[in-house]
Amino acid sequence: MDKSQPHPLEWRKGDVPVSLQFDDPFFSLDNGLAETAHVFLRGNDLPEQFCDGFHIAELGFGTGLNFLASLAAFRAAEIKGVLHFTSFEAFPLQSADLIRAWGAHHAALPADACTALTQAPDLPQQIIGPDYVLQLILGDARVTVPQWDGVADAWFLDGFSPAKNPELWEDHLMKAVADHTKKGGSCATYTAAGAVRRALETAGFTVTRVQGFGRKRHMTKGCKR
Repeated sequence: MDKSQPHPLEWRKGDVPVSLQFDDPFFSLDNGLAETAHVFLRGNDLPEQFCDGFHIAELGFGTGLNFLASLAAFRAAEIKGVLHFTSFEAFPLQSADLIRAWGAHHAALPADACTALTQAPDLPQQIIGPDYVLQLILGDARVTVPQWDGVADAWFLDGFSPAKNPELWEDHLMKAVADHTKKGGSCATYTAAGAVRRALETAGFTVTRVQGFGRKRHMTKGCKR
């Protein structure tokens, strides 16, 4: 797909974007913000683990909801310092689609970061705010993650379903995720697919299957050994 072209979408329940490329919604049809809180924040023991310089990395920026929710939680925890957030995205959405996707959640999201994300039609690759640094790395994560020079405290594994987007769950990419995680760092994902859990275990995470969000019975969280 030509990254200069808009990501093909359809909208369900009014403001839930569904990728026509991957035939999968960008977040829960029920409540995207609640899903982020359950899967990615609590799945990584956040906000309890937050500290100055805490670094979250993510596979799949999507609508930016995970970043915005993380920044809101960081601020609510009254952490003094800076949150670093690096996201790997091959097919970025346009600003107008982000705004529509935030929908009813918009009022709960950090207004300054929302504005910074949507000042231009296309997503900026870096935003430096008063208490955050967002880095958006465009391209195939199978290439960009191994080349990354950073190390994360926590990973949000938020690609489309492994059945629909298997490239973002391949064994060697999970190994690259582990290689770029601090010892004792964490990861979380909405999927409990056996192949994903085995790949994370082999890569160096101790993996736990826990209660999922909404209609999903289980999800996965891991700790870097």
